[in-house]
Amino acid sequence: MPKVATRPISRYTQAALELLGQTIRAERIAGRMSAEQLAARAGISRSLLQRVEKGDPGCAIGVVFELAAILGVPLFTADPNEMTNLKQSADLKLAVLPKTARRPRKEVKDDF
Repeated sequence: MPKVATRPISRYTQAALELLGQTIRAERIAGRMSAEQLAARAGISRSLLQRVEKGDPGCAIGVVFELAAILGVPLFTADPNEMTNLKQSADLKLAVLPKTARRPRKEVKDDF
């Protein structure tokens, strides 16, 4: 099978894709939602979700926006400097979160 050439993207676009992917991942983990759960809720495969979280430019924009909407992630900023600051903030947030999200082992009984 011939290799498909990818078109080049700007650094700003790549940074924006990575930022959005990291933000989606961070919100998913912070919300204690597994990749399987979010993918099922969005109606996509887990591998597509992983590609979105890595900032793959080949993912359909509708899928990315749907994931952001499900998690309540804001989508736009016009200032490139703010993009850099937001990306650094996402890097820091991901650094303190666990690498994966797991379901709690037992349900909490709070019906007194």
